[in-house]
Amino acid sequence: MGPAWLDCINDPVGSLVAAMVLLAFSGVPGLLIRQPGGGQRFAVIVTLVATLLGSAGAVRILAGAGGSRYLVAWPLPFDRCELAADHLSALFLLPLLLVTACCALYGRAYLPAEQHPATEKRVTLFLGLLAASMVLVLLARNSVLLLIAWELMALSSWVLMATDLHDATVQRSATVYLLATHTGTMVLYLFCTLLHARTGSFLFPAEHSISSQGGMAAVMLLAALIGFGAKAGIMPLHIWLPGAHANAPSHVSALMSGIMLKIGLYGIFRAVSFFQTVPLWFGWLVLVLGGVSAVVGIALATSQRDLKRLLACSSIENIGIIVLGMGMAFVGMATGHPVLIVFGLTGAFLHLVNHALFKPLLFLGSGVIIHAAGTRQIDRMGGLSRLLPGTSLLFLAGSLAVCGLPPFNGFIGKLFLYLAAFHEGIQAPLPFMAFTAPLLAVVGGLSVITFVKLYGLLFLGSPRTPDIGNGHEAPPGMLVPMVVPAVLCLLGGVAAPLLARLVMPVVSTYSGLGQTLVMGLVAPVPLRTVSIMNGLLLGGILLIWLIWHQLVSRRPVASADTWGCGFAAPTARMQYTGSAFAELSGSIFSKPGSPAVRPPPLQPLFALPFRFCLASTERILDRLLLPALSGVDWCFSWLRRMQSGHLSLYMLYIVITLFVLMVWSYL
Repeated sequence: MGPAWLDCINDPVGSLVAAMVLLAFSGVPGLLIRQPGGGQRFAVIVTLVATLLGSAGAVRILAGAGGSRYLVAWPLPFDRCELAADHLSALFLLPLLLVTACCALYGRAYLPAEQHPATEKRVTLFLGLLAASMVLVLLARNSVLLLIAWELMALSSWVLMATDLHDATVQRSATVYLLATHTGTMVLYLFCTLLHARTGSFLFPAEHSISSQGGMAAVMLLAALIGFGAKAGIMPLHIWLPGAHANAPSHVSALMSGIMLKIGLYGIFRAVSFFQTVPLWFGWLVLVLGGVSAVVGIALATSQRDLKRLLACSSIENIGIIVLGMGMAFVGMATGHPVLIVFGLTGAFLHLVNHALFKPLLFLGSGVIIHAAGTRQIDRMGGLSRLLPGTSLLFLAGSLAVCGLPPFNGFIGKLFLYLAAFHEGIQAPLPFMAFTAPLLAVVGGLSVITFVKLYGLLFLGSPRTPDIGNGHEAPPGMLVPMVVPAVLCLLGGVAAPLLARLVMPVVSTYSGLGQTLVMGLVAPVPLRTVSIMNGLLLGGILLIWLIWHQLVSRRPVASADTWGCGFAAPTARMQYTGSAFAELSGSIFSKPGSPAVRPPPLQPLFALPFRFCLASTERILDRLLLPALSGVDWCFSWLRRMQSGHLSLYMLYIVITLFVLMVWSYL
């Protein structure tokens, strides 16, 4: 028993399977342990062990170590149950395991069992199941097993996001998410059915083994894009994302935004790899959807006043940037442009890894902020840097990273996308590709506006409500899980060549161009120069801070209120609001957010007090899908009459059904 167990652990895929099993059962002992917090502490320890075990296997696979294919006995008649991992799976597994460990550790302090006995066990159990199901999706090599893991991932995340189900807003968001995710699953059933019809097996086919010609191949590609894209939050399939991420517990939002969205992108990458070539129309479609998602996503984020909804809409933008790089690579595969393939894939994979670091950091920080302020409305906050000095510094790091500002890692992936756009738009016969460069510039500018607004309203100025002053800094159990991704974001900026080297094996194997050609194309990119400049900037910032700190510590410093243009009694209400700060960009990009304005009524000569309300709405969900679904509900409302509650009537339905089936069998 011992040697066989050690052989399993020594194999890279075996260690990943073991990590998956540990994650799946990490929350089970908590159901049996009566001591408050005992099960939660046990789950954290098991999760950390699973992270170390699985990360070692993923690193070995990326380094070139081959892994075994594991066959699991199951009673289902859908071919053999096969588990395996390659470079593509390993790249997604590394951030998955890291973020899961950070979220589990954060959840111990954020949702302690001693204070939340009714919800802690459920959250701990399903957090482990969610992580395990995502690992299973990445390891599955059978389409039926993939669908089972996909459904487990959907239901686990639904239970987690619906933790506070007594809230009407949570109920609405949970319903929208459940409908959206199962709609995507239905489309994936179509994809897997057509895949079985084409190959004659439920096992995944070999790479580049299916012809992309014909109508069936087009339907398969569209089904994969819709089914997996719904989970990734690609527009216009994003309707579930803002509400789900806003209403889930903060560490669950971090795992969903940082990792679960990427699992949808993994599905698209994996499905496309089955085909011999990528149709040109599909590449342009993916590129356009990525561009639309990036621009509209950040435009929605600019108009948000809810902290977590803003971060969720920013995730749509970043998913759009990744999909944009994916579309560039697919267009390059269809037209035979190696530079476009390599730079598109490299930019997409780099931004995928970077987003999996800085977005969980921001969501974890939002949990601390909301706990201290008692609200998610950013216009009611302010001055939190004095109460939350550590959180403000970590949140600043995440904000700089998401904006792509030095010395952090957010710009490294975008750099490759810019280079691909310039090269293919100028030197190659793809002039339309050049339009992606100004599109990325617009997205970057809006991102800076959004997060300058967000950080300023949260941490600077004075508190806008009296309750803000009652908050306090988070305990180390919540700060340490934020320090880890913040440090990695900084290392990704000052050690950009190492970060690029992480994704090179995936780019070379997925593109099929070979490592020599890929490294030759990437070599001229000035990553080392970027790293040196980031390092010098970081050193300069530290030097200035040390000098300033020494000067301030030796001299008495007088403090006074900010100059208010001569006004003697300024109040917190006289500060900038989010609407005022982003008014120009919000008015230019008002269509995606479709703000609902409730102007004050006309007043007589002597005006009375009134309220002016400006609220952002979700145009696709509120004005298109929900009215359409209401119409469908009205059309099928007559079916409710059949559910009368009388057992005799139900037995009559069974008899009628059996009679119809008997008649049909004899025809």
